[in-house]
Amino acid sequence: MKRGLTLLGVITFIFTLHAQDIQLPTPSKTSGKPLMETLNERRSERTYVKKEMPQQMLSDLLWTAYGFNREDRRTVPSSQNRQEIDVYVMFDDGIYFYDAKLNVLKNIKKGDFRAALNQADITMNAALSFIFVANLDRASSRDAAFTDTGYISQNIYLFAASMNLGTVARGSFNHEELARIMEISSEQIITLVQPVGFLK
Repeated sequence: MKRGLTLLGVITFIFTLHAQDIQLPTPSKTSGKPLMETLNERRSERTYVKKEMPQQMLSDLLWTAYGFNREDRRTVPSSQNRQEIDVYVMFDDGIYFYDAKLNVLKNIKKGDFRAALNQADITMNAALSFIFVANLDRASSRDAAFTDTGYISQNIYLFAASMNLGTVARGSFNHEELARIMEISSEQIITLVQPVGFLK
C-alpha cells in the first residue's frame, strides 16, 4: 500500500512538472488566402486587440514559422541546413519552447516577462510574441544566423497577412534582461522578437 502511494506521488509529480506544456493539434495546411493576395496584404502592424489565439491557429502559425514539411527539413531554409534557430513563444503566463517534432510548446519559465520586450503598447495586447534564439555553435556563421531568422520572420508575416492577423519584427527589446530571464548560454544570442496579434 505504501509503495503504491509512493508510485502515485511520483506520477503526480511528473504530471505537475509538465502540466504547463501545451500539446498542439495537428497543423492544418489548407487554410488561408492565395499567395498573391497574401503578398499584397503583407505589412507591419503594431496595434492589436487583446485576445487569446485558438490552439488550432497557434499550431498552424508555429508550423508555418518553423515546422517540418519533410522528414528532416523545415518550412524555411537555413545555411548548410544547420537549423540553428530555436523558436520560443512568450505569453502573459510564461515562456515556451516550440518542439516541432513533437508539436508541443514546452514551458521553460512561468511568469509574466513581457516588460523585457519593451514597447508595452505593442507587446501587451499581442496574443503572443515570438523569441528567436540562434545557437552559434551550430550556425555556419553569425551572419547566417540572422539571415535564417529573417526567413522565419517572413513566414510569420505571410501567415499573419493570410489570416487577418497583425505582426511586426522588432529588434528594440531589452537583450540583456531577456537573455537573463531565459538563461541562455554564451553560445546563444537572441536575434529578434516578433509579436502576433488580432487586428482592431
